[in-house]
Order: sequence, then structure tokens, then C-alpha cells
Amino acid sequence: MPRLLSTAEVEPAQRLAYWTDLACEAYVQLQCDAPPGSASIDGEIVVDQLATLALTRVTSTAQVVRRTPAMIARAAEDRFLVSIQISGHGMVSQDGRDAVLAPGDFALYDSTRPYVLRFDGPFRQFVLMMPGPLLRSALRDTRRLTATAVGSERGAGRLLIEMIRTLSTDTGTLAPQSAAAVADSVTQILVAGLSALPAAKGQGVSARAAFHREQLKSLVRQRLRDPALGVAELARQLRLTPSTLHRAWAGEPCSLSDWIWAQRLDAARRDLVDPALARRSVSTIAFGCGFNDAAHFSRAFRARFGCSPSDWRTAAATATDGPLAAAWASRRPR
Repeated sequence: MPRLLSTAEVEPAQRLAYWTDLACEAYVQLQCDAPPGSASIDGEIVVDQLATLALTRVTSTAQVVRRTPAMIARAAEDRFLVSIQISGHGMVSQDGRDAVLAPGDFALYDSTRPYVLRFDGPFRQFVLMMPGPLLRSALRDTRRLTATAVGSERGAGRLLIEMIRTLSTDTGTLAPQSAAAVADSVTQILVAGLSALPAAKGQGVSARAAFHREQLKSLVRQRLRDPALGVAELARQLRLTPSTLHRAWAGEPCSLSDWIWAQRLDAARRDLVDPALARRSVSTIAFGCGFNDAAHFSRAFRARFGCSPSDWRTAAATATDGPLAAAWASRRPR
């Protein structure tokens, strides 16, 4: 269920400090300042969760929000955030760039480096937040894509805006398995929008390399649950040398080995909220997705999704509706 965080709960004199606490609770450690001539910030944040994505709606008065090096040193939160402007105007500044956001625009920023958000007047935004590794495995050189406005006139930008507007009212009706699928779709649309930016354009690959790359992806998906699958096994099955595979894979956001592990983690995440698998233990699901070490699986899962496999499954199992809640209840000892 969505949570409402609002400065209306406190006296005006306390609202600036209270708003800062709310922003830190909803996002990462931040410093919020009222504009010159004002001593307060009035606003609210509606917080919802869509699988591994946090979706918030912010309505507030003018302010400047900073993520400083000192804050990063104290709390090394690795998150990507996407501000989607609904009304008013905003500016996202990071990595030497400024993105001015009009209604319908969005921009990416990275919590592992300093950034500044500026709002000169009242505004409303949707903000998406996701674990850093989730996006880095899908996009190359994310540092080049931050603080760059993506418009909603057409293409992926428009699809993202429309999907987020719909989800802001419907997330509570999604079963856990559906929420995971929708979160994947949102991430893919975001990646498509960012990939269209000029800074994301890389060198093209030859037709031969592109063919080998698609062969690799297809074979990985077919044998994903085989623990013996790795670069050497792929090379053997395709009758290519490992160096040929690496050359064909060049230009992808991560190494071939890392991509295989990311696909396995994504499969495990889906299996953990599958009602048909509610009676299987976390370790059994991990081994069924090609992992052979439960501790390694747990560490890798947390790094990619920001929570442990058990926490992910429990959150889905204790949802107020959806098939997994009933399935989970039926597997408990009586």
C-alpha cells in the first residue's frame, strides 16, 4: 500500500527539517534548502513499491536538494533515480551537465556521485528509484547519460510517462508476479529512452559480430539453468574460441560472464514470487537457476536488487492480495 509522507503533520517552523528527514527516508541521504526569503518547505511524498523499483510522487514548494560528497561517504547508497516532471519546472545537475525539465521530461541521476536538484517554484514529479547494478548491466557508460533531459514527444519517453501515470494509481492491484514483470517493462522502456540519447551512441558492430551476439543470447537463455554454462562451454557449443566470443560481445554494457549471472538472478527473482514454486526453498530456487553456492547467490541478489532473496519473497508473500499470498500461507506448517 502507498505511504504518505507530509509536512502537514508538523508545525510550520519545523517543516524544513522535517521535509529533509522525509526526503532521506524516501530516497537517499540528502540536504534540502528553502529558497532565499523562505524558511520552510511544504510538501508531500507518496511512496509506493513496484517490485525492485520505488515509485514516488512528489508535490512541493520551491527548494534546492543536494547530494554531497560527505553524504556519499557516510551512506554509500547505490541507486539510480529518474525524475519525471509532471508540473512546474526543475533542473537536475550532475557530472558537469544541467538538465532543465519541463512537464513530460525526465532525467537520470546517480546516487554514488554528487548531484543537485533545483526547483524555483511549486512543482510535481514522479521519481523512480532502482538499484544501481540493475541499470548498469543494461546500459554502457551511465555517467555519460546523467543530467540529460529526455522528452516525451514520441518514442520511449512518451511510453515511460504514460506507463508511470497509469502505475501511480494501479500498483496496489498488481499481484507480486505481475509487479515484477511490469517493473522489468518499465526498466526496459527507460533503457530504450536513454539509449536514444546522443551520448549513448556507440560504434556499430559488424553483421558477423551481431549474428554471434544473438546466438550467444539465445543459447544462454536456453541453458540458463545449467550450472555448467559459462564462456568456455558457450565457445565449445558454438565451435568458436573464447576470444571470438569476447570480440562479438564487445560494446555490451557488461562482460559476457556478468550478463549470464544477471540473467540467472533475474530468473531467480521471478521464481521467488511464482505461486507455483511457493513450496520450494530459496536455496532450491537458486540451484535451479544455475547457482551452486547459496551464500554467493544471496550476496549477488542483494547487490543487484537491493534486498536479500528471503526479504524479496517475504514482501511478496505478505502482500494483501495476489496468488502468492495464498500459496505462501498454504506452505506454512500447521
